[in-house]
Parts: sequence; C-alpha cells; structure tokens
Amino acid sequence: MKSDKKVDRVLRQRLSPPEKRRIVIVTGARQTGKTTLLKQAYPDLRYVNLDAFENREWVREVSSFDWAGRVGQAVIDEAQKEPSVFEKVKFAFDEGALSFSVLSGSAQILLLSRVRETLAGRAFVYELWPLLFCELAAAMRGLPLVPPLCEGIGTCENLGALFTSLPSSLPPEEAHTLAQVQDHLLTWGGMPELLRLDDEDRRQWLRSYEITYLERDLGDLARLSDLAPFKKFQRIAALRSGGMLSYSELSKDAGVSSETARRYLEYLRLSYQAFMLPPYHVNLTSQVVKTPKIYWIDVGLLRQVSGQFQTITGALFETFVVSELNKWVSTSGSEMRLFYYRTRSGLEADLLIETGRGLIGVEIKARERVDRSDASGLRRIAESAGTKWLGGMVVYTGSRLFPLCGPDIWAVPASRLLA
Repeated sequence: MKSDKKVDRVLRQRLSPPEKRRIVIVTGARQTGKTTLLKQAYPDLRYVNLDAFENREWVREVSSFDWAGRVGQAVIDEAQKEPSVFEKVKFAFDEGALSFSVLSGSAQILLLSRVRETLAGRAFVYELWPLLFCELAAAMRGLPLVPPLCEGIGTCENLGALFTSLPSSLPPEEAHTLAQVQDHLLTWGGMPELLRLDDEDRRQWLRSYEITYLERDLGDLARLSDLAPFKKFQRIAALRSGGMLSYSELSKDAGVSSETARRYLEYLRLSYQAFMLPPYHVNLTSQVVKTPKIYWIDVGLLRQVSGQFQTITGALFETFVVSELNKWVSTSGSEMRLFYYRTRSGLEADLLIETGRGLIGVEIKARERVDRSDASGLRRIAESAGTKWLGGMVVYTGSRLFPLCGPDIWAVPASRLLA
C-alpha cells in the first residue's frame, strides 16, 4: 500500500489551545510526525528547532529574564538538546511573563533527571506514537477520524451486547481496505514517511532510521564509547518482544552485566523503542507471575532491528495488537488499563483490560481461524473473576466477528477492533 493521502492525527484533537495558560510537552520517537502536528496545531507560534546548532547557541544566550520578550510563545522542538530551555521556560511561566509554551522532543522528557524537577507538576504531557491503525484506516477510506471499536469496550457493561449490535462481516471493499492497512502496519510499521515510499525505499529508510537512532537519539540519553554491545542488546530485546522480561537472560545473551542490561532497556524505553506491560497482580486463581513483559512499539522497527522480515510470527502479531491498544489508550486519554495475566500453574491471558466497570480478557492468535479451544483460558479466568468479568475476545487475523464460547467470549478480527 502506497499513498500520499493526508493522515489526520487523533492527538491533535487533545492538544491544549494557546489561549490557555499552560506548558505543553509533546514527546515521541523521531519521525512520528511531531513537527508536522505542532506546526498544524500552532501555526501562529514561533517555531525553534534545537536540532540546529545555531538555534541552540541562540537560546543559550537568552536569559531567563528576557525569555518571554525575546522568544515568547513558541514551539521549541528537540528541547532535550538544550536543558537550560526548561528552566528558562519555567521561570518565565512562574513569573507570569509567559502564558503558553510548547516543548517537544524525541525522548520521554519528563523522565530525564535533569528535567523532572523543573517541569513536573506544571506541564501537560502528550505522547505522539507512530500512526495508529484507526488514523491510517480513516485516511485510506477517505472518512473523518472516529474512535475505533476498542474505545467502545472501555465503556461497555457487557461485551457480548456490544458485539451483537455489530455486523458479523463488513462490505468487501471496506474489509479489503482494512486488510491493506493491517498488512502495511504488520510489514512496515507506522512511521508516516513510509506511506509514500515503495518497498525498496522503505527497507532503506528503516535501515537509515536504525543508524540515526544509534547516532543521535541514543546520544541524547547517554554517551556510549562503544555502540556494539548496545546494538547487540537492542536486537536481542527485539527478538524477545512479547516475552517475559528477564534481566539475567538478557544480560547473559547480550554479554553485558545485569546492571548494564537494566540501563540499556531504560534507554529503549525513554526513546520510545519499547515499553513494559505490567502483570495483573490481583490473584484471581492461584499465585500470579509478577514479572512484566517487554514489547516493541513499532513493528517495522522491530523487524528491522531483529531481521524478521520473512514471516509474521505469533509474537510479532501479538506485539502489533498490544502496541496498537497501548498507543490508543495513551493517545486518547482512555481510562482503560492494560495488563497481562499469568499464574505459576500456567493459566494466562495475553491481555487483561481493566475498565471502570470490570475486566475484559484477551487472547491473540496469528491465525485466520479460531475455535472454542482458543478460549479455554479465558473461560477459566471468567469463572474466577466473577462479577468483575465483562467478557472476552480472541483477536485473530480473520475477518468475521462471531460468538466463540457462550454469549460473552467472541472471535474479533484485529482489523475490526483497531479501526
């Protein structure tokens, strides 16, 4: 799928207008479209990109007292490259001389130690992820952005009732479009620039991104004299996407100390390469596993780093679904919370979604056909959850929405859930 269509972003609807008194922080991985989004959202604000050495020199020379007058209301891009910016913006804001400012960067700015104390409690923080399934689907269908089906499960009281109200299958043309979107995101990931490129250029773009990440984004977080150990660790972590996090195994396989493995993983998290899915600690059945799972955020980058371009494995499809749900929850401000569930006796669910009304269990299968046996674990969890249970889903690669095991556990196409 190749397209030059404009893709609207969900986050734009949530960004604070400049009429409000606040500091806005927008973070996300490089090339997710932050600059484009902020220029569209704030066309009347000055734009200063601190990627440019000259701009960094200029803002260093501007004192805290002069910041409001000389810089004023502005979008400061790649702000983490000049830490003094945060203190100057804070001073001007606290003094009342500056009422609005936007800071953006390619790392989780508020988690950087040099920034945390400066702006914590003052800033409204937003994260821009690679393209969401629903964003790309709306663009390809030529329709306005609407919340995906997964948003509805966060507010429903009965999952079966929600799904019963929907058609089992979509019209062929719409189903084909969603299948194309899913195929693109599973193959290449959600970086916006890849949409307009052909496959050969996409491979080259991803290779270049990997190099740029090591040379620039990682450099914003740490000064590593030798990149080889980190690169090896990065590949091993990518190959373990969807698996239990074990620092001892990661350190052993990468040939680094456990302390170094923890530090490297934190770099991946801070730079939006990977995230952790926490376990659900409430004991529904027996003793639960309390180790988080690791997931890569973008499947295209996962494929590039790991070298997995040949097939779509179960772990890769699981990464895709979990990451898309995580991106939606973060972007929309949803109150849904995502966990996985596993007991030491072997009972597990790929996801447990906690809403304000109860629990929804999810199994993820990289198959076009599923049957009742795929819901056996969810059935046991449902019995233990009691009145908390809202229903279950077996998310798969097929196209038909149908009840799988009783009225409350359904087979749900990933392309329907995420669109």
